[in-house]
Amino acid sequence: MKQISARDLEALLKENKDLNIIDVREPSEVAGGKIPGAVNIPLGLIEYKMNELDKNKEYYIVCLSGGRSSSATRFLEYQGYNVTNMNGGMMAWMGEIE
Repeated sequence: MKQISARDLEALLKENKDLNIIDVREPSEVAGGKIPGAVNIPLGLIEYKMNELDKNKEYYIVCLSGGRSSSATRFLEYQGYNVTNMNGGMMAWMGEIE
């Protein structure tokens, strides 16, 4: 499983990279703030929503502390998606939130 630190993901965002970030927290958690541009797909819906994702794109998976995003990353990787888990989740994120 590929992994990236919150700091490295923030650096990519600051370089204005066009990133595909998926936040797998519940909507109530995301309401408190998310990484700018992140799309919320709760972990429980990943299996049903994965067909909306493009296997030719790279996705960064985020949650609160890294556990749920690890599960989502492993699942999507097994399905053939190019995914990277953000270590430490939003608890490690020091960048802007929206």
